[in-house]
Amino acid sequence: MPGLVRRPIVIWLLAALAVPVLLTAVLIPARAGTTEDDLRDQTVAALQARGIESGSVDFDGRDAKIVVPAGVDPDLVREVVGTVEGVRSVRIEGGSTTPTPPPSEPPAEPTVAPFEVGRTDQSIRVQAAVKDQGVKDAIAAEVAKVLGENREYDDRTTIDPANGLTDATAVSTVLQALAIGTGDASVRYDGSTVTLTGEVPDQASKATVARAAAKAVPGGVIANQLEIPAPTTTTVSEPCRTLQTRVSEFNRQHKINFLSGTSIVNDASKPTVVKAAALLKTCPAAFFEVAGHTDNLGSPASSLPLSERRAAEVKAELVRLGVAAGHIHANGYGEAFPIAPNTTATGRIANRRAEIRVLQGN
Repeated sequence: MPGLVRRPIVIWLLAALAVPVLLTAVLIPARAGTTEDDLRDQTVAALQARGIESGSVDFDGRDAKIVVPAGVDPDLVREVVGTVEGVRSVRIEGGSTTPTPPPSEPPAEPTVAPFEVGRTDQSIRVQAAVKDQGVKDAIAAEVAKVLGENREYDDRTTIDPANGLTDATAVSTVLQALAIGTGDASVRYDGSTVTLTGEVPDQASKATVARAAAKAVPGGVIANQLEIPAPTTTTVSEPCRTLQTRVSEFNRQHKINFLSGTSIVNDASKPTVVKAAALLKTCPAAFFEVAGHTDNLGSPASSLPLSERRAAEVKAELVRLGVAAGHIHANGYGEAFPIAPNTTATGRIANRRAEIRVLQGN
């Protein structure tokens, strides 16, 4: 009898020890994928923070395998990856024994010389001192893009090699925004304050011009004195009257997203662009903005032009689908306006987007 009693006790003890082992065997594989994805994202972010571009980053559990392009110091990569919490070992392939020079300090933000850009129903006016004839010609070319058939160019630019604008960027940015609508409006920068005066057709246009002014003169004080005229009594068609609401609802329900690092609309979003074109064509008189955005994986210097290419790509497709090209303005905002955290893959996908806004409708 004593032997019969002890045997079941031993069996129960062995069973109790086996349960945690089985649970561990089941749970560890389930969490491995998540751990590898998190470590990969953290490692890429750590390398980019040090100005290091890696060929590829792979993880087998907590063991890292990094493929490094020629010219990159593998010892520096190993040191950076070793600081990522959770990484157990680092294997480096490729690279060069020549140490990578430390990233240089970013250049100081250039000072923008004073300028003024104005529009009327008859003309577009640019008043500014520029560095040389090349900048003067570049401004004239930008004016030509937005001039239209019924306006003239009132060129008040002068050449001042010491104090003039070094390029046409600031003027071009403001010109594109002021091209929207009719009537008198101007943007004047006096060296510290950007003053916006005149009339714009609606609140969305007022905000667009203000964003353009802030982009043209980083750090400048914006004095937005633009006015919106009182609504007229003209009859507005039903599709145009409800356009703003319908576009806002469309943006909530449908997303236009891009492949990482490109201006290529992903497959899931291609039908959305077709639906957007059909919606915009319901009110042919309206004006729209396509706003391009990015996640934060690239540098600010590369994110802004990428967002502009994304906006231009969507505009080109909308035009191909029948929306009037002159009624669409494509603008890029880089990584400045995320709608989701950039700390997760899902959030970054959401931030790689284009949005459509109504600028003017009747």
